[in-house]
Amino acid sequence: MNDASFTAPSSTVATADAQPRKQSQFRLIAACSLGNALEMYDFTVYSFFALLIGKLFFPSDSPYGSLLLAVATFGIGFAMRPLGGLVIGNYADRRGRKAAMTLTITMMVLGTLLIALAPTYASAGVFGSLTILAGRILQGFSLGGEMAAASVMLMESGARNGRGWRVGWQLASQGIASLFGALTGAVLYGFMPTGALETWGWRLPFLVGLLIAPVGLYIRANLEETHQADAAAPSPMGELLRRHGGTVLKGILAVPASTVTMYLVVFYMPTYMIRVLHMPASLSFLSGCATGLTLFVVALVSGRMADRMKRRKTLVLASLIISMLAIVPAFWLMNAYPSVPLVIGLSVLITAGINLGTTPLFLAIMESLPVKVRVSGMSVISSVGVTIFGGTAQFVVTWLLARTGNPLSPAWYMLASGVVTLIAVLSIREGSAD
Repeated sequence: MNDASFTAPSSTVATADAQPRKQSQFRLIAACSLGNALEMYDFTVYSFFALLIGKLFFPSDSPYGSLLLAVATFGIGFAMRPLGGLVIGNYADRRGRKAAMTLTITMMVLGTLLIALAPTYASAGVFGSLTILAGRILQGFSLGGEMAAASVMLMESGARNGRGWRVGWQLASQGIASLFGALTGAVLYGFMPTGALETWGWRLPFLVGLLIAPVGLYIRANLEETHQADAAAPSPMGELLRRHGGTVLKGILAVPASTVTMYLVVFYMPTYMIRVLHMPASLSFLSGCATGLTLFVVALVSGRMADRMKRRKTLVLASLIISMLAIVPAFWLMNAYPSVPLVIGLSVLITAGINLGTTPLFLAIMESLPVKVRVSGMSVISSVGVTIFGGTAQFVVTWLLARTGNPLSPAWYMLASGVVTLIAVLSIREGSAD
């Protein structure tokens, strides 16, 4: 088994660069980022409304019971990611990036529609709970291939010296999604009566997300393909696992730090502020707004830095080590001196620190994979890594908080994830860009 050691295969350069680059950078970035933002927005909204969804669809005698069931359903969407990554990644490498991206956004729309229209447990019993579950499954399946297909298309379109900037938009779009999701939550919780919010108001964010779907579908349908695949060729997934299994394993183990931080600090923090720090729901959503904006800015700055650095691994290691040193003291301060400005400020610092290295890391992984298996490889890495570490993060931390009562549980979990990532990154032999 050849792990490729994260060194870009020279044989793939001509294949990728031989494709035309006629489409504008604006259209390319809009197509890839808009669809990804829509899908992450839906994930964000579900995460931010987990407390209310748990109450309406998963009633329980325990105050943590409903939340556990709600975040478990959130996690089930992640469990579908590896399957979606296998199927959609293989489809993208055999049929093309554009076809895969059109498929993913269509499935996400259907999943979001199910959640938006699901009857509550009080009106339909377990059928309502199963409808929510079905929506999460569709969302998870589509996201399994979305990130990889969009990131690879951004990488393959345009000059090599702008790859970091273009790929950075993939992560930046997640920041925009969480920002708008948090703003929506803050407005609804702040201005809508509790009765109206529980009756119909919680559905509005999901319905609003659907409004952008036709735009995303139209733009993606008019993109130019970057990879003219051969549908009759052997399965890309088979070649990936036979010849690049080591690269895939290293990529999966390099994912935990940024993924766990993303889903705990950006998405779970509003719940943590309400449940643990006892802050008002409307103010707690400001944390999601601040971290979302931070993620947007840092992703683009990191991309620019990656384009100018000869050794991207240095940036990855620096951001990782700084974040690991800061995480436990940051959560201690939040609990010792709980205030909205302090919590938001520390959340911003954690988010900025860890994500400074995310774009160069993803770019290095993509450059290490041949073009004919690139989406398959990135799909497996992202979907498996995010499922194992990110998809379980909210459930594990909620369980730890209920079991131990230790408010530093999120920090210890993030620190453990950072150790795994540090070991993986140190084992990577950095290669030059293809």
